Amino acid sequence: MAIDWQPSASIETLRERARLLAKVRDFFAQRDVWEVETPVLGQGGSTDVHLVSLSTLARTDRGQRRLWLQTSPEFHMKRLLAAGSGSIFQLAKSFRDGELGTRHNIEFTMLEWYRPQFTLDQLIDETATLVMTMLPAFPGPVVHYRYRELFHTYLEVDPFTTSLEKLRAVASERAQMPATALAEEGRDTCLDLLMSVVIEPKLGQAELSVVTDYPTSQAALARRHQDADGEWVASRFELYLSGVELANGYHELTDAAEQRARFEQDNVERRRLGLVEVDIDERLLAALEHGMPEGSGVALGIDRLIQLALGKARLEDVLAFSTPKC
Repeated sequence: MAIDWQPSASIETLRERARLLAKVRDFFAQRDVWEVETPVLGQGGSTDVHLVSLSTLARTDRGQRRLWLQTSPEFHMKRLLAAGSGSIFQLAKSFRDGELGTRHNIEFTMLEWYRPQFTLDQLIDETATLVMTMLPAFPGPVVHYRYRELFHTYLEVDPFTTSLEKLRAVASERAQMPATALAEEGRDTCLDLLMSVVIEPKLGQAELSVVTDYPTSQAALARRHQDADGEWVASRFELYLSGVELANGYHELTDAAEQRARFEQDNVERRRLGLVEVDIDERLLAALEHGMPEGSGVALGIDRLIQLALGKARLEDVLAFSTPKC
């Protein structure tokens, strides 16, 4: 049987990809944000229960150890911030197990950058400007939505106060899943399902949609604040175009004790769900304890943005070799 050795994307597309990546680097050079490179492997990984990390056993100076392929360059970049780097960006290879599809690949490129002293609103503006730079033909405005507002508009439920029983029932109906499949799931799983199935496809149509004020349970590595209704919410945003989530940004949490508590709670939830526990990144926590400057950071799926810029149907159409062809 003949072996398919050809690239996933055409050579012409890969040339266009190189051109677009050069635009990214020029964008940050103009703003005095310098490029860094950090390891793909780390001694800790993402404890997020919604991410499946890959790990490997490696022979090190301390004997055989488990090292984690990074789901994003976030932890290492925050250590650079704590060391005094100032504003930095990176185009980093990242890994998430099991993620394959028209918008996913197990190995992908993440564009991530950090802006000390930036407010979340300043970072939202800069992220939108970058997207517009990459898609100069896109004329749409930037429209802001609150997470709660979207659930009221499209689902007539309140993500903060609706009972878990009701959320499970609505998620089962709208996602066309048997109720038994959601019988043991928590609020965030139901909300994520409703967001992805019902709300996300409506976002970013002839506009750049920015969603803010997520539930505090979805804060991850972001701070928390009280919104206009007095509700505690996550200080984060997501940006959507053509129904595709492009970016996820935080007003960064700098409290080491709070971050440790969140990591530990993630692993408690992992045990409850029968998932593999992930080693907590002690070096990140030590960097936060030393002191990371106030500011905001964002991760953007550059492969997805290139896919939209070039009008390709599948993510693999803009990759040299997708996972099935690697």
